[in-house]
Amino acid sequence: MPYVKIEVTREGVTREQKRILIKGVTDLITGVLNKDPELTHVVIQEVELDDWGFTGEQVSVLREKGITADKK
Repeated sequence: MPYVKIEVTREGVTREQKRILIKGVTDLITGVLNKDPELTHVVIQEVELDDWGFTGEQVSVLREKGITADKK
């Protein structure tokens, strides 16, 4: 029973994007590991920007400065 947890910052991820992620991860696990998709669980957890950080700062503060992970 594979369990995959995806954590993203709470920045407007749509229901459709989540559906695509869940389907894509399930298909990948099924194809690569030959696992039963009926037993594959995918959880998407959205995290507030104040509760996520990198380079020693909260993402909320970095966003205010115009900094994203790919610009650092």
